[in-house]
Amino acid sequence: MKLSKSLILRNIRSLFLSFSLSVLAVGSVYAQDGQKLFETNCSACHKIEGNSTGPALKGAKDRWAQNATKTDIYEWVKNWENAVASGDPYAAEMANSRPDKMSKFGFLSNEDIDAIFDYVESGGDAGGGDVASTMEGCYVDLEQQKMEEEANSSVNWVWYILAVFFIVVIVAVGGLRRQLVNANRVKEGHEVLPEQTRGEILRGWAWQNRKVVSVLGVVAFLTILVFVVNALNTIGVYPNYKPEQPLKMFSHKLHAGCDEIACQYCHNTVEKSRTAGIPTVNVCMNCHKSIDGNTDQGKKDVLTIREHAGWDGDQFAYVNEGTPIVWNKVHVLPDHVYFSHQQHVKVGGIDCKQCHGDMTKETIARIVPVEELNQIEGNVKLTKPTLTMGWCLECHRETGVNLDKSGYYQEIKKRLTTNKKLYKRFLEDKDHKVTVEELGGWECAKCHY
Repeated sequence: MKLSKSLILRNIRSLFLSFSLSVLAVGSVYAQDGQKLFETNCSACHKIEGNSTGPALKGAKDRWAQNATKTDIYEWVKNWENAVASGDPYAAEMANSRPDKMSKFGFLSNEDIDAIFDYVESGGDAGGGDVASTMEGCYVDLEQQKMEEEANSSVNWVWYILAVFFIVVIVAVGGLRRQLVNANRVKEGHEVLPEQTRGEILRGWAWQNRKVVSVLGVVAFLTILVFVVNALNTIGVYPNYKPEQPLKMFSHKLHAGCDEIACQYCHNTVEKSRTAGIPTVNVCMNCHKSIDGNTDQGKKDVLTIREHAGWDGDQFAYVNEGTPIVWNKVHVLPDHVYFSHQQHVKVGGIDCKQCHGDMTKETIARIVPVEELNQIEGNVKLTKPTLTMGWCLECHRETGVNLDKSGYYQEIKKRLTTNKKLYKRFLEDKDHKVTVEELGGWECAKCHY
């Protein structure tokens, strides 16, 4: 009998422990479900704190319980029209508070809605961590960026200061040497050397050492000649050119990298036109109606975007036509050069990173030097400076064409495979690689008017 009682007590304890663990597990899963439900159904229009397309959700459940008289929050979420039809003044007020009408979520149970509001009231941290901390490396540090730019510019001045210093030292040493020579001559009983100008002293020294001076002169001439030729080759070449933009905190690293927004979303004419297109303010507003920014400068930039769009955040509506944002052009080609993004991106299948670098790691756009472009996996390795004619020609010479990409290239492939002579020249002997150069990519009229 005693044995039976102990077994019963042991079973009761086991059941109680199992029940407690189950409750804890369910609570954890419940919170996680709330996060998933919020992100899936609510986050497009609502933020936890702060108004968006819809009002802030934090405290909404309590506000509804305090103000509603004929309906509850569950009915509102599942079918807001039924809540309004019930004659509840608060439901009618909420329905008229925003121009955009709320979707209906009849598929959500009361437990699902409770899970969402539990997640919201917890501050949106149901095991998911702080969003700001996980995005910390995505934001621009303006102070650090300014210090780096000043440090780079100060390095150039160091060389000029050193050059001036050495010239002063050489002149001073020359004058001191003459004084020492005269002092020694006086000591030995000789007359001091006659006064000479620095030009006369220099010419006298050059005549005495004419062989050395001749060799140095030839070396100096060749050095200057090489310097001039190299300088001429850099005309119009601006590696790392990075002009300031009107939005100081704009970052490709944040948008294309951390947020994984496709390049074509903002530059939406890249496959349809010569130009990639600068995003209009309306494109920015697709997100920034709701996204306020996570830093002080970021919030100022978002307000600037909204002002240009003519958007009033308090009324949550457009109140005027707005004005375009004037961006500063980075990649500038001469007027006599024809270049088409559509031809390269749509037809040629060239990845943006081949010319623009890895924009998921950049802030505002810059002309990426060819050395950095070559370090990116998948890029064709080139040697000429970025955006120069030699760079383009070299790329056309090295880049193979996918003959199955479009009907135009498929026709070329058909002709190559049906002509034995052409097949041997372009396909068989070249390991089935046909370059842009061989398809006319080096013809002057392809790029020049």
